[in-house]
Amino acid sequence: MTRPHGGKLVNRLTLEDKQQEVKKGAAELTHIDVSHELRLDFENIAFGLYSPLKGPLTQNDYLSVLEKGRLSNDIPWTIPIILDVSMETSQKLAEGDTVVLTSNGDSFATLKVEETFSLDKEKHNQSVYRTLDAAHPGVAKTNGLNNVLVGGFIEVFNEHPGMFPKFRLKPRETRFLFKEKGWRSIAGFQTRNAPHIGHEYVQKTALSFVDGLFINPLIGKKKAGDFTDQVILESYEALIEYYFLRNSAALVTLEMEMRYAGPKEAIHHAIIRKNYGCSHFIVGRDHAGVGDYYGPFDAQEIFEEYPDLGVMPIFFRNFFHCNKCGGPQNDKICPHGPEDHSNYRGRVMRQLLTEKKRPDETQMRPEVVDAILRHKQPFVQ
Repeated sequence: MTRPHGGKLVNRLTLEDKQQEVKKGAAELTHIDVSHELRLDFENIAFGLYSPLKGPLTQNDYLSVLEKGRLSNDIPWTIPIILDVSMETSQKLAEGDTVVLTSNGDSFATLKVEETFSLDKEKHNQSVYRTLDAAHPGVAKTNGLNNVLVGGFIEVFNEHPGMFPKFRLKPRETRFLFKEKGWRSIAGFQTRNAPHIGHEYVQKTALSFVDGLFINPLIGKKKAGDFTDQVILESYEALIEYYFLRNSAALVTLEMEMRYAGPKEAIHHAIIRKNYGCSHFIVGRDHAGVGDYYGPFDAQEIFEEYPDLGVMPIFFRNFFHCNKCGGPQNDKICPHGPEDHSNYRGRVMRQLLTEKKRPDETQMRPEVVDAILRHKQPFVQ
């Protein structure tokens, strides 16, 4: 099976028999409160999803990620995982200190402080998002951060149960699952949408040359207009039940905030699926994009900069429904002209669903539509 990123799957979870002891000692330590989204990032480090990271980035690694898209040891890494604190809090911290991380009043991890350093928001935004436009959701979030960063090592002693526990598996569990299924090659599929026929076409095309499909919807904070997490899961359950061979696909959630960082986030998503055990990763048009900040194929072209990534990207450029062929096709195999093609337009389908209307069956499976329309409000407000 594919080796974890960096060669070893990180585990920063406190052993169960030591959890109570750690919790008691935590009461005496300095506490730093973080958002739920940052808690998820730190838990993803602890689970090994962000291997080889062991905590929020130290300065050398952080600057190297911004400047080269790699950690200081040259391992590919594109999305900085950082902990921001106020100047007042930073003055209370010293190298070697252990502090407790809390979220919504719940203590969940300890952090051994390595160093504190300044956050250059303009440099961060330009590197990660390739824009300084405050209308970009990632830029807006960065601009709202504190000005000091803390690097160090975390250990999670109180794991959040997750929004959908039965779908939330750690890399050690997915790797065991793949082994039990007899899958040697696995294609990971990132999504934040309910599936339409175009998605199904891409997934089944990938399945034609790998052993299994790993459908891994992102669960967490999204922008208004995105499908809700519950709708995404229920619509994929319907698709798998009615349109996939048994034992050909696995549905597992990834609890993490979307950054909408386009190309940089595509590499990040590929690394995470590599840690889950995937050998391949599907990258579609405008992967992890938002608005017009990135070109439609920028998220595919960036993979040329990472020949050592250790996971094989599968690129899909243009696919559509061809009226003459009678089904989904792509521009490599369909001989017919654009007059015979209709694109899979997510925005159009979402608008129809908002009005409680059914997209055409050439665009979305009826069972998927049923799963969506069972919800009074299927979209994030």
